Amino acid sequence: MAFYGYPEYVPVAEKKRRAQQAVGKLRKKDPAITPVIITGRKLAVTWWGEAWNDNLESYSDYENRIGRGRSYLRNGAVLDLKLERGTIKALVQGSASIPYQVEIAIRPLTESVWAKLKKTCEGKIESLPELIDGKFPKELGELFTAKGSGLFPAPREITLSCSCPDWAIMCKHVAAVLYGVGARLDEDPSLFFTLRGVKIEELISEAIRGKAQSMLGHSGVKSRRILEDVDVTAMFGVEVAAAEMVPELKAKAKKKEPKSGNRRKKSK
Repeated sequence: MAFYGYPEYVPVAEKKRRAQQAVGKLRKKDPAITPVIITGRKLAVTWWGEAWNDNLESYSDYENRIGRGRSYLRNGAVLDLKLERGTIKALVQGSASIPYQVEIAIRPLTESVWAKLKKTCEGKIESLPELIDGKFPKELGELFTAKGSGLFPAPREITLSCSCPDWAIMCKHVAAVLYGVGARLDEDPSLFFTLRGVKIEELISEAIRGKAQSMLGHSGVKSRRILEDVDVTAMFGVEVAAAEMVPELKAKAKKKEPKSGNRRKKSK
C-alpha cells in the first residue's frame, strides 16, 4: 500500500514480471505487437540509436525530464512501439492495469534540408549497408546531427501525447517511448527515414551518383549520357569493364576471320 501519498514500492523484478504478463495478454488480441526489450547496460548501441538519444538529451527542453523514462524502458514497460511516417505510437504499462496510449507526432523533414543533405552526401557514402551501419565520414555524422539543419528533429518539431493523468508535457511514459525509439533504431535504422518522411534510397542514389560522376571526371569522360545509360552501381564492379570489352573482342575476331572468297582451293 502507499504511504503519505507516495506510491507503493515495487521491486524491479516484479515490474518486469508484470510487464511480461501484460505483453502476453496483448499478444492474444494482437500478435503483431512489438515490445521494446533492453538486454544490455546501454539503451542504444548503434550509431543511429545513440544519435537519436543524444539529440533528445542535447536540448534543455528535454534533458531534465527525459531521464524519467529510462527505468520504465529497462523494466519492459514499453509493451508495443511502432514507427510510421511522422508518427510514433506505443503502449506503456504504468501503475494502472490498462496500458497508457502514447502518440508522438514528428514533422517531416523539410524539402530544403533534405535537398541540402543529399547534395552534401554526394560521393561520400559507398553503399546502403555503410549508411545503415553508421560507417561514414565524421563530417557527415556532424551534418546529420546538426541542430536545426540536420536529420534529427528539434523539440519544436515534436508533439507529445499520453493518456495518463500526469499533467507534465513529458511524462515518464512518453520519455520511455522516446528512449524506446533509440532501441528500435538499433534493430532497423531505416525506420528513422520512414519516421522523418524521406526515402533512404534517394540519399544512397545521390551519394553513389556523385561518386560515379567523380570517377568519370577523373577518367576524362565528358558525356553525361554515358552516366545516364549505365547502371550507376555497376560502375564499381567488374561487370562494366567486361561489357566494354565484348564489342572490341567481337570486332577483332571479325577482322581476323578469313573471307570465303579468298580461300585457296586445294589441288586435286
